[in-house]
Amino acid sequence: MKVKVCGLKEIGNIEALKQLSIDFMGFIFYPKSKRYVGQSEALKSLLQEQNWQSDIKKVGVFVDVEIDEILHTVHDYSLDYVQLHGNESPEYCRELNRIWSISSMRKAKLIKAFAIGDASDFEQVNQYQAHCQLFIFDTKGENKGGNGISFDWDLLKHYSGMIPFLLSGGINESDAQKIRQLNAPQLAGVDINSRFESAPALKDVEKVKQFIANLKA
Repeated sequence: MKVKVCGLKEIGNIEALKQLSIDFMGFIFYPKSKRYVGQSEALKSLLQEQNWQSDIKKVGVFVDVEIDEILHTVHDYSLDYVQLHGNESPEYCRELNRIWSISSMRKAKLIKAFAIGDASDFEQVNQYQAHCQLFIFDTKGENKGGNGISFDWDLLKHYSGMIPFLLSGGINESDAQKIRQLNAPQLAGVDINSRFESAPALKDVEKVKQFIANLKA
């Protein structure tokens, strides 16, 4: 069960979390988010390959931006994955992959996030399967970057695609056992954020550590 911790920007907090069994770290490049990374040169330096020195994959979260912005951010921050959290079309994903296939710029894998409110929301997913390596199923709500609440996980039985997904949306420390018991063949892991914070973008390291231990028990 893989773990993604999203919404990070504080250097000390990131360094502490790097000591845990985390698979992905998410950095939000969406100015309207409370966890927007801004223009931190210190963060940019930390994420460079020579300074990172970790197997944890770096994920940039974007919402409906121009493709050029993604290309340059992947390069500048040495990102491994791009998470699309807006209304990006399958054609948008195809074009990103096409550019990376012919470019010498740093390449990233694609994650597409989908807002789930009812079973019909899975109908759009199939159009993205040829372009993405991973999906995220989040809760439908007002905020593009996440709403901190969970959806009805019983709806996951309506997903029959082949692309693995991370479960997101309001996951808290008491959910580990319930997640382990989910009957969802393509469930690859979880994406945690606000419920593990002492302040926006500042994660409670001990709380994350205990959750991971319970999730992987």
